[in-house]
Amino acid sequence: MLKMFSTQLTGVFNTLQEKESETIEDGARLLAQAAAGAGTIYIYSTHEMKAIAYEATEGAEPLQNAKIWSEEMPLSEIHDTDRFLIAARSGNDEEALKLGRALSDRYIPFVAICANSKSDAGETLEALADVCISLKLTKGLLPDDVGNRFGFPSAIAALFAYHGIKFTLDEIMADY
Repeated sequence: MLKMFSTQLTGVFNTLQEKESETIEDGARLLAQAAAGAGTIYIYSTHEMKAIAYEATEGAEPLQNAKIWSEEMPLSEIHDTDRFLIAARSGNDEEALKLGRALSDRYIPFVAICANSKSDAGETLEALADVCISLKLTKGLLPDDVGNRFGFPSAIAALFAYHGIKFTLDEIMADY
């Protein structure tokens, strides 16, 4: 089972590298606007995606100028030099959408990392974000005995995308 999961996960990484590399670079450029100036990169993530916020702020190689955004923090403290990275399992995640709407209303640019949303779901994170990195995940990677799927690696795929953003952002800042 682990070998099959590993093979499928490699496929997810290859898809992200092939189809989202330009979007990852665009996201890094947008976040670099805060890192190069007087801004802060706020990271907001929901559920299992909190792994990205902790990796960015408490990992071995923290993201420059990054802080975890808390729902208790008033949006009035956000400046036009600040940028956001929002990570959610789905582009339909209500908590992420609430912040995305508020940022959009205040013209604060943000990058979103999320799996695909249902197209009939109305407003999505993908539609609100200035840059949206799609994880290209729609179902679990492994089949069970009755035809269902399990092993939905949203946090693993999001961490892969996050590291792509971080590496690119570090390159941008080194050139800056």
